[in-house]
Amino acid sequence: MPANLDGQLVVAISSRALFDFEEENEHFEGSDDSAYMALQRSRLDLPARPGVAFSLVRKLLAFNAPGAPQVEVVVLSRNDPISGLRVFRSAAHYGLNIQRGVFTRGQSPWRYLRPLQAHLFLSANEADVRSALQAGVAAARVLPLSARASAEHPHELRIAFDGDAVLFSDEAEQVFQREGLDAFQQHERTHVHRPLPAGPFKPVLAALQRLQQAPDGSGSGMRMRTALVTARSAPAHERAIRTLMDWRIEVDEAMFLGGLAKGEFLREFEPDFFFDDQAGHIASAAVHVPSGHVTSGIAGS
Repeated sequence: MPANLDGQLVVAISSRALFDFEEENEHFEGSDDSAYMALQRSRLDLPARPGVAFSLVRKLLAFNAPGAPQVEVVVLSRNDPISGLRVFRSAAHYGLNIQRGVFTRGQSPWRYLRPLQAHLFLSANEADVRSALQAGVAAARVLPLSARASAEHPHELRIAFDGDAVLFSDEAEQVFQREGLDAFQQHERTHVHRPLPAGPFKPVLAALQRLQQAPDGSGSGMRMRTALVTARSAPAHERAIRTLMDWRIEVDEAMFLGGLAKGEFLREFEPDFFFDDQAGHIASAAVHVPSGHVTSGIAGS
């Protein structure tokens, strides 16, 4: 029987999201990758430094145990196969059990998300992220120069999500952009009992909840903590909470910030990763925590 990834949370990630290849990337010139490849070849035995999504991946993989796979991480990269050797060697150096990878040497790899049945795609390439989102896969453009994750919670995976255009659709955000705050608040009061349509990251949060609630027969010892961090405030907060209740999905923390900068709140929450659709919120967050821009919706595209 062929192998399959049924029942697992599948995360596809680019080389630059997982490892710090910023120095090497400076040697890439247009369509000529020869200098980049030569540098990577010369560093095959030198483990790459951890990248912005390294902590997220390491903790996700820690939920696995022999005979009880729950998470699959696949490298999906525009890198060439030789550079891919360094990626696999670096992963092995850090004890990351990553066995699968697709390396496309400059071509967009997003089309391989479909046969992987990936729940999430993380990449530093904006075009690839947009293509993935258009294909219905949750995706975010990582900011390679984001702050790295805190080391304070080694046995707890922490993930924070924005609401509109991330967990939820941008239906309400469109009202805000067209008509302003008062119209937005009235719209949410009027529709408080109607659940918001799902956004691109609803399946990710649902998969994380299944992982969180799975019997820990494997003895991994890993825990999870999730947070909703949104610019909404009362009374618009109620529709967001009621939507999660309708989905039967829980979050551990909810921050309704009413337009306050999110960065310092995220600094205190200490997530391994934060997802938001608005560039301003991402800029505020990236100073403090690993961050990814969800380039979807009216405010994020």
